[in-house]
Amino acid sequence: MLRSSLVLLVLAFTASANAKDFDYDYFQLTYGNVEFDDINVDGDGFGLSGSYALNEDFHVFAGYEAAGLDFGIDATTLGAGLGWHTTLSPVVDLVASISYQYVELDAPGFGSVDDNGLGLGLGLRYAATDLLELDAGISHVDLGDGGSDTGFGVGGLYSFTDAFELGLSASWSDESTSFTVAGRFYFGR
Repeated sequence: MLRSSLVLLVLAFTASANAKDFDYDYFQLTYGNVEFDDINVDGDGFGLSGSYALNEDFHVFAGYEAAGLDFGIDATTLGAGLGWHTTLSPVVDLVASISYQYVELDAPGFGSVDDNGLGLGLGLRYAATDLLELDAGISHVDLGDGGSDTGFGVGGLYSFTDAFELGLSASWSDESTSFTVAGRFYFGR
């Protein structure tokens, strides 16, 4: 039960979208809340992530999240990978990613378990206006011993300045639901 929660935790805190002109050079701070329905455990935590465009088609990304769950359980996730993006229209980008994922859970009285594996993602970014971006996507995580899970997510980012956006996102999988607030800071603008 604890190991299958590793997959869900990675899916629950997966980051979302971007903004006008679909800039892939940013870092962001997040606060998220996750609820695991089948095991009646929930919690919240903070994260730090970033992305850097290698060229017009590819970007690298990495992220770290730390969450405190019910019953004193501490969860840590790390991920890093390569993303590909292409323009479908002047206001829509298709984004695909592959990543390495690492998850660790530390439960009082039970010790610590960790696992690692592969993450895949596919999504759309839509510039609804010059100030508002919406996104939707599907992600799949396959951890070695922890199993695999597929999740769906939606989100939005509102641009307050050229370099700062505030975002909200939600994601769902078979066993969890999460909500995240993000502050995104662009560099090089």
